[in-house]
Amino acid sequence: MTPLIMTVHFFRTAAGTEPVRDVLRALPTEDRKAVGTDIKTVQFGWPLGMPLVRKLEHGLWESRSHIRDGIVRVLFTVTGCRMVLLHGFIKKSLRAPREIETARSRLRQLQRGKR
Repeated sequence: MTPLIMTVHFFRTAAGTEPVRDVLRALPTEDRKAVGTDIKTVQFGWPLGMPLVRKLEHGLWESRSHIRDGIVRVLFTVTGCRMVLLHGFIKKSLRAPREIETARSRLRQLQRGKR
């Protein structure tokens, strides 16, 4: 068995919700399994590159999972041996600046120790 490289954690908001978990739960079972498999691949195979993982900027990466309706993007950060899932969405347009800004905001909260 491949050794575990990172533990995976969901970002939790001040209200106690876990937005990425909510996005995943809303997906059909088959799509949810595909995203889970890809996250597990990152967890056990880090560091990885394209086509599964792409670095967006310092401290922020995205995992891309192909599903029936498009591509699920899960934006995450890595701190030591922790992978924190910050934001998830189904990408439908060529640009996603609002989605990236949401992940940046959550990353800043995480870095300040608030989540």
